[in-house]
Amino acid sequence: MNNNHTNIELLQQKVALFSDQQSYNELFLHFYPSLQQFAFSFVKSKQLSEEVVSDVFIKIWEKRKTLHNITNLKLYLFTSTRNTAINYLKKKKGEQHILAEDYWVELNSVYFDPEKLMITAEMVTRIHKAIQSLPPKCKLIFKLIKEEGLKYKEVAALLDLSVKTVENQMTLALKRIGSEIGFNIKHSISTTTKPA
Repeated sequence: MNNNHTNIELLQQKVALFSDQQSYNELFLHFYPSLQQFAFSFVKSKQLSEEVVSDVFIKIWEKRKTLHNITNLKLYLFTSTRNTAINYLKKKKGEQHILAEDYWVELNSVYFDPEKLMITAEMVTRIHKAIQSLPPKCKLIFKLIKEEGLKYKEVAALLDLSVKTVENQMTLALKRIGSEIGFNIKHSISTTTKPA
């Protein structure tokens, strides 16, 4: 178990058992950026996605006494964000609130082994462009797995897809990104084990 996961669990317990506002704020700051981007994938508006995530955290605070019963807080928060975004869209059906997308993708060693591939500024730009050009569902799955560290099975449950669909979308994403940057990842894809 890594220190970050242990720290999240500790903060979660402090909120649940002691209504610790500082721990709640730390959880909010830790999860907010990724949840906001995830909500954006549904509502297509920065302002509305911020509102969705704020609503999720308000509900977390209101139900904080039961927070210690949640075994995977990250998955719980993503699921709550998805449900809140969908409910919001149902309520606001017919209205369009679309603002310019302002995604910021952090590219780090998660994507490629830096010893095998030196990422230049041009390469980072090409990778970012490739990720942004992915079909919406494919991009969302890629970001949840590579940036948020969710497992294939968790993403499948979160998005109500089969694990095979998630695997296929990841293969598509990796092929497109590899093609865009001129990197042959065929061998890399076939030898990579798929997380459960």
